Amino acid sequence: MELATVKPELLRDLSRLLRPDQVSASPPDRLSYGRDSCSKGILWVRDNQVKFPPEAVVWPESAREVAKVLAFASERGIPVVPFGGGSGVCGGTWALRGGISLDLKRLNRIVKVDGARMTVRAQAGINGELLERELKRRNLTLGHFPSSIYVATLGGYLACRSAGQFSSLYGKIEDMVEGMQVVLADGRIVELADVADSPGELDLKELFLGSEGTLGVVTEATLRVHPQPESETFLGFSFARLDQGLEAIRKILQAGLKPAVVRLYDELDTVLFSSYKNEGVEPSVLDGLAQILNPLLHWAKDASLKLALKRPALLRQAMRLLPGQCMLILGFQGAAELTRAQVARARELCVELKAKDLGEGPGRYWLKHRYSVSYKLSPLFDAGLFADTMEVATTWNNLRNLYDRVRAAISRHGLVMAHFSHAYPEGCSIYFTFLGYRGEGEASRELYDRIWAEALKACVAAGGTITHHHGVGVLKAAFMKDEWGQAMDWLNRMKRKLDPAGILNPGKLGLAHD
Repeated sequence: MELATVKPELLRDLSRLLRPDQVSASPPDRLSYGRDSCSKGILWVRDNQVKFPPEAVVWPESAREVAKVLAFASERGIPVVPFGGGSGVCGGTWALRGGISLDLKRLNRIVKVDGARMTVRAQAGINGELLERELKRRNLTLGHFPSSIYVATLGGYLACRSAGQFSSLYGKIEDMVEGMQVVLADGRIVELADVADSPGELDLKELFLGSEGTLGVVTEATLRVHPQPESETFLGFSFARLDQGLEAIRKILQAGLKPAVVRLYDELDTVLFSSYKNEGVEPSVLDGLAQILNPLLHWAKDASLKLALKRPALLRQAMRLLPGQCMLILGFQGAAELTRAQVARARELCVELKAKDLGEGPGRYWLKHRYSVSYKLSPLFDAGLFADTMEVATTWNNLRNLYDRVRAAISRHGLVMAHFSHAYPEGCSIYFTFLGYRGEGEASRELYDRIWAEALKACVAAGGTITHHHGVGVLKAAFMKDEWGQAMDWLNRMKRKLDPAGILNPGKLGLAHD
């Protein structure tokens, strides 16, 4: 594809601010930074397109250098898009108006580990896995294990309010933050301290957490850490009905138990996950779906996943023939005696709801393969399909309603499955995975957009929140006003105050002023 020509003076001026080796406008770099891991971007790439490449990429190595770039860009009215690991799935790093891609990965140091206070201070560009590895060397853990951990950065965690797979015990990333260093659009560097010991003070960290680089660029953060757990136990249960599994989770959390891992799979996802029984075998998603659909669609000659996805109505009929079993995985960590007590009580609550005890097998299998699914999407696109995920959340009294309405919206167009995770005493997140028939060019992108629009509309109508931990980016921006109402006006005013030139990650979060 042909890229727009970059003005030579932009490269010249950036090379004066930074070293020449910290600035690039080469086509490979611009193409690489023109997308994230959003499935819509993957569809574009399959058609040899990158829609939103930046004009230049810069690699600052300090907060001071970030400040130089932002002050320069504000003065010239040049958009700046912060970039971490590129693992986001909502188009949060698309350079919608060109400009500069600000890659923070060279800000990758652990500044300080304070064992007495149980905190770590780290730069925003540090890789999540490397951060966790360094803490483990000191017998500590952040407790934050998103499926993107091998790719994502700390800054990305903070930008999207990410959740790790052990969030029911350790909380989401915003629950771990004690302080942050933020560079504002005009180049000012500000320190935002913990106000937990100062009742009545406004906690400005909350403004920047989840703001996706639209209000400021986070360059460092101080986070609470924990001792490495003394013991770890997993439980697996099978429920005859989804509602029984949901009730079990609610009772466990509201009884004061603190599982680290909570994952309840719906009927289709349970069938796919049940490959854990084949020890040593980890089939692909395509293999698993083919095993399910070919018997269910026995009336269709030469039935296949692609054929099924072309006929969503037939697919919905086939799904009704699935066995009605739903699998629940629970994991507990901590002091050995406390863990044993929590495990015993959780097992009692599940058995009271007629669960079948499956032992530790399902949980141990999940733990071993928990990062694998993120790397299994390419074969689906190669097979002429597309896949994506959508995470929504609500309170317990509305959870089944939200699940039913979003699932119905997606199933009109493709195959959908879900698991429930990130559970709390107040409510729970639902993580939908859906597949559609990719077809040719524009048709596939139109179908993709239709699925997202109808699913998000159903979420808002059901009283759910449109994101739990993936962020908003471009993908969900049009629905921010529907969910936030008048609060979007306040957010827009804040944007105008902090970024009057509108340079910071324009077009994201549904903000009007860019």
